Amino acid sequence: MKIPFNKPPVAGSELAYITEALSSGKLSGDGHFSNKCRSWFETRLPPSKVLLTPNCTQALEMAALLLDIGVGDEVIMPSYTFVSTANAFVMRGARIKFVDIQKDTMNLDVSLIEPAISSRTKAIVVVHYAGVSCDMNKVIDLARNHGLYVVEDAAQGMMSTYKGRALGTIGDLGAYSFHETKNYTSGGEGGLLLINNPIFYERAEIIREKGTDRSKFFRGAVDKYTWQDMGSSYLLSELQAAYLFSQLENADRINEDRLRSWNRYYRAFENERSLGLIECLRIPSDCEHNGHLFYFLMRTGKERSKFIEEMNSQGIMSVFHYVPLHSSPAGRQFGDFSGDDVHTTECSERLVRLPLYFGIKDDELAYVIKSAKRYLSTLR
Repeated sequence: MKIPFNKPPVAGSELAYITEALSSGKLSGDGHFSNKCRSWFETRLPPSKVLLTPNCTQALEMAALLLDIGVGDEVIMPSYTFVSTANAFVMRGARIKFVDIQKDTMNLDVSLIEPAISSRTKAIVVVHYAGVSCDMNKVIDLARNHGLYVVEDAAQGMMSTYKGRALGTIGDLGAYSFHETKNYTSGGEGGLLLINNPIFYERAEIIREKGTDRSKFFRGAVDKYTWQDMGSSYLLSELQAAYLFSQLENADRINEDRLRSWNRYYRAFENERSLGLIECLRIPSDCEHNGHLFYFLMRTGKERSKFIEEMNSQGIMSVFHYVPLHSSPAGRQFGDFSGDDVHTTECSERLVRLPLYFGIKDDELAYVIKSAKRYLSTLR
């Protein structure tokens, strides 16, 4: 049996909607399906204003532009994240202040934010790893006390909540990813910028439309559109929006399916957790997650490497995740680690992810579990 780590989600109506979009006469952004997607999000995620983007990276780049990030500014974030989290702000000239993570969630350790704040700090960027929220109340309180903006990199966080609030809607700005590895996709690539602070509404539209007030023109608010500000082309195509809308119509079904698989994994490895062979993600009581990743920490990096090798030999694609950014050449050039690296590197070297995707079959889950438990039993 061959089991990939991921399969892009297909809900069933994607092809019909793409065909409809093809026959509509409009394939560029902000068409019929783009508007349906936007309405879905703004109904499900009030009071956010949302803008579809070509990917999450560009949603984060828009966030950096909206915050007027520039040379000399500092931005605080975890080192254990995808490179886009940092690149969006480095491209505007900022220096990154990396802080350590919590071992049990792999999220930024909120207690380490304040020591990293300086007179040059402009924003805090939190990453909701595996769709599990950071302690957002503490982050928001810190930011308000120091006059800082908060950006949520919720690339993995759609359908997850913190104290009943959707991830991505709590900070000033948020970003979702619709890459094919995420729970929902717009045909391989795609993203969403969530604008929760009204001061950014108008400028975000302008930046997204190449720095013009083109959106106002199409609404009839101006008689012609002109260049107003810096910007770029940050629109999602209508074909991608058509694919995404099919996913949104089935969002709850996809979410329930992933959580069912995640919970089966979690129950299956209870004995291995109690024996101390692995450590699993802790879901805080005030968080609801979306089953984005199932991972555990092996006892050592050597055991992790052997586990991946053994699983691959059984046809199962089990993988590690990020290499901490602060340890990379660009991380050393554009950032600094604030405080001690207690968990970031050590945990990153022990973390392994199991296959998890919409529609994974019961016999596939059983095969992964059986193969994993077989190897873990040799470690006792």
